[in-house]
Amino acid sequence: MSSKPRVVDFDETWNKLLTTIKAVVMLDHVEKATWKNRYFDIYALCVAHPEPLSERLYTETKSFLENHVKQLYKKVLELEEKVLVMYYRYWDEYSKGADGMDCLYRYLNTHFIKKHKLTEEYMQYDDRGVNMNKQLMEIGELALDMWRKLMIEPLQVVLISMLLKEIKNDRCGENPNQKVIHGVINSFVHVEQYKKKFPLKFYQEIFEGPFLIKTGEYYKQEASNFLQESNCSQYMEKVLARLKDEEVRCIKYLHPSSYSKVIHECQQRMVADHLQFLHGECQNIIRQEKREDMANMYTLLRAVSNGLPQMIQELQVHIHNKGIRWTSNLSQENMPTLFVESVLEVHSKFVQLINTVLNGDHHFMSALDKALTSVVNFKEPKSICKAPELLAKYCDNLLKKSAKGMTENEVEDKLTSFITVFKYIDDKDIFQKFYARMLAKRLIHGLSLSMDSEEAMINKLKQTCGYEFTSKLHRMYTDMSVSADLNNKFNNFIKTQETVVDLGISFQIYVLQAGAWPLTQIPSSTLAIPQELEKSVQMFELFYNQHFSGRKLTWLHYLCTGEVKMNYLSKPYVATVTTYQMAILLAFNNSLTVSYKELQDGTQINEKELQKTIKSLLDIKMLSQDSEKEEIEAESSFSLNMSFTSKRTKFKIITSMQKDTPQEMEQTRCAVDDDRKMYLQAAVVRIMKARKVLQHNPLIQEVINQSKARFNPSVSMIKKCIEVLIDKQYLERSQTSADEYSYVA
Repeated sequence: MSSKPRVVDFDETWNKLLTTIKAVVMLDHVEKATWKNRYFDIYALCVAHPEPLSERLYTETKSFLENHVKQLYKKVLELEEKVLVMYYRYWDEYSKGADGMDCLYRYLNTHFIKKHKLTEEYMQYDDRGVNMNKQLMEIGELALDMWRKLMIEPLQVVLISMLLKEIKNDRCGENPNQKVIHGVINSFVHVEQYKKKFPLKFYQEIFEGPFLIKTGEYYKQEASNFLQESNCSQYMEKVLARLKDEEVRCIKYLHPSSYSKVIHECQQRMVADHLQFLHGECQNIIRQEKREDMANMYTLLRAVSNGLPQMIQELQVHIHNKGIRWTSNLSQENMPTLFVESVLEVHSKFVQLINTVLNGDHHFMSALDKALTSVVNFKEPKSICKAPELLAKYCDNLLKKSAKGMTENEVEDKLTSFITVFKYIDDKDIFQKFYARMLAKRLIHGLSLSMDSEEAMINKLKQTCGYEFTSKLHRMYTDMSVSADLNNKFNNFIKTQETVVDLGISFQIYVLQAGAWPLTQIPSSTLAIPQELEKSVQMFELFYNQHFSGRKLTWLHYLCTGEVKMNYLSKPYVATVTTYQMAILLAFNNSLTVSYKELQDGTQINEKELQKTIKSLLDIKMLSQDSEKEEIEAESSFSLNMSFTSKRTKFKIITSMQKDTPQEMEQTRCAVDDDRKMYLQAAVVRIMKARKVLQHNPLIQEVINQSKARFNPSVSMIKKCIEVLIDKQYLERSQTSADEYSYVA
């Protein structure tokens, strides 16, 4: 067959073409050769000589489609009670036929219609008033458009009414013809699928809108019925069952774009409209920890606006109340451990509940954090928060050698868990002070379980709070290893002297950086170094000054300890004592009886410390007081107890220096206040240096934001710090505004 343009008899060609078109539309069988011939007939009409017959072909095809749809419309109306079934039957046939026609007319679509089709851009910007009805459509689109205008729109009221009725029957437990209902609804989408803009508009207008209204009405009545016959637990179960059914129903019948809208409408009518009722039951469900009801409540409330906040708040209050109950009235004997373990137990319990019952929702995790923060930082009116001190003591107990029955791995696990509680402390700077003081005692007195555990704990705190928080702790830890190296070098120094030096004792020192160790808070007293120790002290000072010029050593005698061997008893004993105790005991090398005055002159220890030290030796009966009076007086004299016995040949005399005293606690808290004032002043200066000029309230807020990682500063304290900085001439009040400050460069 020639593809060159030629003269074509339109009527003859159209009659042959019409026979095939009818067969295609009716889904009758068309031979492959016939299909090929009709395809070339359409081509011949489009390129006919002397003038193409494309427009006439388009007009005749359109006319055929109009007549065909009108005939089908009459057939659908013949059986009123089976309108849906007949409509679906003819639609199924017609839509497939329309696809076939679109393939047959491909040349016309491509070379005639598309060339004459107005572009969307032209339609959007042309101001001459385009008549959309005159716009040419591709044959497949034309067929669908005919169906919409001549079938759906005339039948719209009947079709929608019957569809809504069938779906309602489905909700009531009947089993309508799923295939027919889905097919009819899908036809509303399919007829405008060719539109690039708003292809679902027709479906939404004629079906989705009315369907959503009826859905809302139905479930509003359902909710009312449920409330009358059910308690809250039963109501939630019924609503969830209905929602699940409706999700399945949506998939069976509707276009995917409608799924969320339908479920939302159901949720509005059965949940949002009854929020007051659900919120009213929320408190009881959470307090009794009815896990199944909590899960159902969460599933329902999270789907509606303002549904969850009330539930979140109730859980937060419940966790707070439970935490306060578990952490109050703890026994004083083991309070740090009981406190930390109680908080961890509450945390573990509710993390598990939130993960399993509430889908791990981060809003509830946030509520858990807020509740435990309030528990950990809880304090009675007009009292201080004990948590920082308790947590520091908890770590101290774990890291001491006295931690019974635990391996290093078990200690590591407990310290890792401890960080969970530590994160909730507001006043982390108070914890830092107590922890540093306790760490110092462990390191100096050799009480640490292991140096590896100490380092691991410092690193955990560093990861949580940053390097600045642990910088002094790191330096304390480092000083211990540096001191060990210094001792080795000192021993080598002694051996390399020109004249052999015999110290007469085993001598070991710790050289500690004054700025890192919290030792200056304890007032030291004077001490006349015993003759037995003088040579060691002098040689070490000589060694140190040779190696480190410009550094000054300050001896902290009240922290020193030594071992004294007692050779005057029936068997030898070795006692670990403080330097003060050693100085007193060494005075008895020359005399069995020594007066208080002689001890005072010989040791130069101040009176308060001297009496405390003598009493410690009297208490363990190493010394005896010659007078029968209990009080130590200036006229008192003391003798060695020659009949002293002990179950152990090697023992340690515990002193107040190694115990936590109320005075030390108070000094620690005072030191925290001083540090806070300096920190706040530095923050104010830092902010004002960057801003130059700033109003009062924004300055207060910025200072709080910078400080909250360490502690929660009071506004009154910040105001006092600002006043101090004004007095120091770092800041000045602005002359133009009463609540504005300027930085003084």
